[in-house]
Amino acid sequence: MEMPDLTPDMLLRAYSIGVFPMAEDRDDPELVWVDPRMRGIIPMSKFHVPRRLRRTVRNDTFEVTFDRDFAGVIEGCAEATEGRPRTWINSRIVDLYTSLHFKGHGHSVECWQDGDLVGGLYGISLKGVFFGESMFSRATDASKVALVHLAAKLSVGGYAFIDTQFITKHLSRFGAIEVPRNEYRGLLAAALKFDSEFGVEYDAGDLEAILQQ
Repeated sequence: MEMPDLTPDMLLRAYSIGVFPMAEDRDDPELVWVDPRMRGIIPMSKFHVPRRLRRTVRNDTFEVTFDRDFAGVIEGCAEATEGRPRTWINSRIVDLYTSLHFKGHGHSVECWQDGDLVGGLYGISLKGVFFGESMFSRATDASKVALVHLAAKLSVGGYAFIDTQFITKHLSRFGAIEVPRNEYRGLLAAALKFDSEFGVEYDAGDLEAILQQ
């Protein structure tokens, strides 16, 4: 079903009942609601970092920041690449999620090398859930490192799970699982009662705890 007058507040309400919008293509001006029969999530207690990636994180290969360049991250996620010639992030998605960023719900994680943005991810924070939207890399492992740092922050902030929407082989290596729609809605309802906080700081010890899970 198309949504001609979707607002940021309507978008948050949609997330709270388990649905989210997507475009068919970056050049398609329309959005449709998506409500997967099987939902991908990463429970924070089950988050796992592949062994090789642990070394990359510990070596501080990238400077990692939060919310420094939300616009740059969402544009990086929207751009076509050789391995991903089509994306679902159109101009309406960019506008809506940028508005949620300014409202304190949209967040980005950035990875930098020599002052250049080389990867990251963005998503929506709502109570005890972080709804991961998209990620991109212009350098090897950049988006994966961003995900690990996000997990450290969410763990300290008291989140229940990361909603990955769908599951991929890549995400399953981090502990992603699929749950049926009805089970997901129960988990979502419980997590929306959490008093989680995205703005909490995490330290090297918190990051190491995630690496050792």
